[in-house]
Amino acid sequence: MKIAKVISLLGLLAMTGVLIYGFTAGNFLQDGAQLLSNPWGIVSIVDLYVGFILFSGWIVYREKSLGRAIIWVFFMMVLGFFTGALYTLIALQTSDGDWQRFWMGHRSPEIKARGAYEQAG
Repeated sequence: MKIAKVISLLGLLAMTGVLIYGFTAGNFLQDGAQLLSNPWGIVSIVDLYVGFILFSGWIVYREKSLGRAIIWVFFMMVLGFFTGALYTLIALQTSDGDWQRFWMGHRSPEIKARGAYEQAG
């Protein structure tokens, strides 16, 4: 799990750097129009957003609160894998070394069992 945390942190740092660079050195509207005028630019954007949607599906699945999931998905669509790297890092930190809890969030058997125990008590 430590390697996953390092990779997530490196991804977060890389995305932070390139987002700062893009917003300070680029022109979002002008550069975006140029990207969308190129067929491979369109392919890249569609590819990127398919990935965002798939990753967002995981977020919605593992989050207990629909409101929190919607906020994460919104930022995923706006800030891309900066948000994905941050979400992954937080999920790794809060899973206490349990891969099942990392992947399944509140749906993991351990969390469900604890919830049933708390409801019975």
